Amino acid sequence: MNKLLVSSSPHIGSSMTTDKIMKHVVIALIPACIAGIFVFGLPSLLVLIVSTGTCVLTEYLYNMLTKKPQTVEDFSAVVTGLLLGMNLPPTIPLYIPIIGGVFAILVVKMLFGGLGKNFANPAITARIFVMLAWTKAMTTFVQPIDYSQGFFNAMTSHFSTMFGGGVDAVSSATPLGIIKGSLNGGGGTISILNMFLGYTAGCIGEVSALALILGGVYLIVLRIIDWKIPVLFILTSAIFALIFYDNGIMYVLPTILGGGLLLGAFFMATDYASSPNTSIGVIIYAIGCGFITMLIRRFGGYPEGVSFAILLMNLVSPLLDKYLRPRVFGVARKKPFAKKE
Repeated sequence: MNKLLVSSSPHIGSSMTTDKIMKHVVIALIPACIAGIFVFGLPSLLVLIVSTGTCVLTEYLYNMLTKKPQTVEDFSAVVTGLLLGMNLPPTIPLYIPIIGGVFAILVVKMLFGGLGKNFANPAITARIFVMLAWTKAMTTFVQPIDYSQGFFNAMTSHFSTMFGGGVDAVSSATPLGIIKGSLNGGGGTISILNMFLGYTAGCIGEVSALALILGGVYLIVLRIIDWKIPVLFILTSAIFALIFYDNGIMYVLPTILGGGLLLGAFFMATDYASSPNTSIGVIIYAIGCGFITMLIRRFGGYPEGVSFAILLMNLVSPLLDKYLRPRVFGVARKKPFAKKE
């Protein structure tokens, strides 16, 4: 007689394992990484290597010291390291990505139980941590390198800035900084084409909108990420740019292309562990990210708001799952404030 085996869910198998998903995310991030290296030179590559290496090494050492199974082969630490490095200025002192990488993996990820149990996106939380700790370094940006001086000289030109050169002589305002300054009576011009291609000041992985869109579309086509999160995030930001700014139509494209909006919308707000699991929750989450981003950008003292917006909505995500959980078929929904008999 054949036995009927009953096991807990899920019952639908899939060939898309965690390490395969993470490898696809790494592939999707490569165009933006290459763009950052091309725009800012070899210092960008060094920051990415240090950040990624720190994250992988921290996870490896933690598992070794706590005698837990090694998890570095799932590539999640690589993704965290790349995202953290991409959120840093290209000439940042190297101790900052090291401290940020340790914080992201040890404090935000491993101490909460590892992959899938983190309360927020590790890279986002680490970025906010190092920004609050080293604000000047995190808000000092440089112009794209000048290839007219020769390829090798251009690629290595920002090393002097990274290792103690004249930061003030080469510092430059980002497009969002120019927008913020113009609202306060300042000046400056913004090139939409340069923002789209990436030839502008900013963090390593956020400058090229084209590269980020290519990576984001790749993940959506493979169904690695939920398309609703980036689309609603970006759309909400554009709508509130129209609402919050005078002559807002002029700020829609700079809002979408500038800062970390595309990087955050495609690669960090979509983190499985820290985003909602219900359809309605996802919609509220994505709209909330866009709204808070624009609220900070327009009325806050800082020209960027993506990191704070995603972190705040990460914290709200468990509540969305709790109160928007679908009713189990055949079970009556509990009425709030119902009297106990």
